[in-house]
Amino acid sequence: MKSFIILLLAISSLYAIESKQPKQIVDLRGTWKFEIGDNKKYAAPNFDDKNWSDIFVPANWENEGFPGYDGYAWYRKTFSLPAYVKGKRLVLNMGYVDDVCAVYVNGTLIGEGGSFEPDFRTGYDQEQNFLIPDDALQFGKENVISVRVYDAMQGGGIVRGRIGITEEQSEIGFVYQFPLRWKFQTGNDEKWKEPSFNDKTWFDLIVPAKWDFQGFRDYDGYGWYRITFDLPANTDRKNLVLLLGKIDDVDETFLNGDRIGRTGRVRSDGTISSSEDYQKLRGYEIPSSLLKEKGNVLAVRVYDGMKDGGIYEGPVGIITEKEFDHIDRVNNRWYYNRWNTNDGNPIDLFLEKLFGR
Repeated sequence: MKSFIILLLAISSLYAIESKQPKQIVDLRGTWKFEIGDNKKYAAPNFDDKNWSDIFVPANWENEGFPGYDGYAWYRKTFSLPAYVKGKRLVLNMGYVDDVCAVYVNGTLIGEGGSFEPDFRTGYDQEQNFLIPDDALQFGKENVISVRVYDAMQGGGIVRGRIGITEEQSEIGFVYQFPLRWKFQTGNDEKWKEPSFNDKTWFDLIVPAKWDFQGFRDYDGYGWYRITFDLPANTDRKNLVLLLGKIDDVDETFLNGDRIGRTGRVRSDGTISSSEDYQKLRGYEIPSSLLKEKGNVLAVRVYDGMKDGGIYEGPVGIITEKEFDHIDRVNNRWYYNRWNTNDGNPIDLFLEKLFGR
């Protein structure tokens, strides 16, 4: 088994290899409804916001009639989608939000930027882009975006950047790109890797995205992801690589019941062997003998040691080895190792034995 691990040496954006600015499908810059305070019912698509204030987005709310205000506030806006985008992978671009945001589409929470109290962590310097699952959208009907914002000090709100909905753009030539909804369950049971296991009662999670905002906030420990997929017709099954994006913290990945890769290790005391595993972009070679034309089952065991967890950042999909090598040439900030072992990188294994990592 040959495995690939790409170590990102600098923090990247949602997809670091994307260089082209995508064309907007819906421009959301302009007037939104706005209310200070905090109430989760504001996320409901049928909530009546007609008595709310009007506010321009993007802008500091201090400059829009709310000087000196720090705390929680909500934004809401309606939009419609053209019929031709149905079935496309859409991204909601929320620009830069000071300090923390939670973004809902038709009442479905699709992402968070930063972290709300009591574990406050600002996201004001990170562009907030969120993939929108098809099942969160209504085509041919009015849709509602609701954004919960928390500002700790000074300027607050949806303050700058490009605000709108775009089609996902990637310069990766995918053989297959997985749907956004995967099955998920906390805990750890070896039988969950088996293709015959019935996961229909498991939770549906967005991938890639942190599991914390999807109903598992503050959960640390083991969790399993599963997805069943068919290859496109006439796919050459030789020389393919599975990209699993970034995972927080450690993963072990199985295809049709067989392990094809692993990144990181969990010690017997529950700690992890490296604090940098969550920054590694996973890539695992897929043995051609394991792939079927239909009914493949991918199972990923994840262990999170602290804070955020899960398959949290892409790209996620199947590409050719040739495309994988091209990605590395295009973005020379990435570093990867290749090895032939079922037990991990021999350098890591040597260091673990030497230093007890």
